[in-house]
Amino acid sequence: MEGDLQRAFGLNLLAYRKTRNLSQEAFADQLGFHRTYMGDLERGERNLTLRSVERIAGRLGEEPLSLLRSAPRDR
Repeated sequence: MEGDLQRAFGLNLLAYRKTRNLSQEAFADQLGFHRTYMGDLERGERNLTLRSVERIAGRLGEEPLSLLRSAPRDR
């Protein structure tokens, strides 16, 4: 569905940040972004280019596809 990848990416960023006990501001600083932009990313409100996804994944030491995958849904 439209926007699903954006939402999955945002939820994965949020999970990454929370597992490391980082504030949104500290996480944004680590990635070189403004805090409000990071909030937009985490809420899936930004339409990222593939290049941006690759750059963010590289800064996190993650594979780009891992940040685009949705969490398994309960059945």
